[in-house]
Amino acid sequence: MIRRLFWLFLGGSIGAWAAFRLKRLIRALTPQALVHQASGVGQTVRGFTDDVRNAMHAREDELRDALGLDAPTETDKDHH
Repeated sequence: MIRRLFWLFLGGSIGAWAAFRLKRLIRALTPQALVHQASGVGQTVRGFTDDVRNAMHAREDELRDALGLDAPTETDKDHH
């Protein structure tokens, strides 16, 4: 009898856990949730590219100074 109660409890627990996970997955796949996730990714990528671009320009300036090269050209100034 105790063995049956154990398996009944275990089956009920697994079923409840699976239902909870399934509801969470369904909520995450709604159109509104997907739009929210996509906008977050877009902002993260945009911020990363801005950081890389700024670091690239700073490094170019350091290299120009270290190598004694002329000042950046007009097209280079537009990027700063």
